[in-house]
Amino acid sequence: MRTQIMINDALMQQALSLGDNKIKRAVVEEALSLWIRFKKQAKIRELRGKLIRDGELNQMRLNNFL
Repeated sequence: MRTQIMINDALMQQALSLGDNKIKRAVVEEALSLWIRFKKQAKIRELRGKLIRDGELNQMRLNNFL
C-alpha cells in the first residue's frame, strides 16, 4: 500500500542511527511489526486468570495434554 505520513525528523534519525535499517521504509515496517506483536501479546496477557480449565493439572502434565 502506498501512503504518505508525517514522521518526527528526530525520531526517524534516531531510529535510523540505532537500527540495522538505513532505509526509512524499512524502519517504518519494522516499527509496525513490533507494534503489532506488542499489541497481540497484550491481548494474550489480558486473558491471564480468565481461562477455565477442567481436570487435574498434574495429570494433564503427565499425559502431555495440550
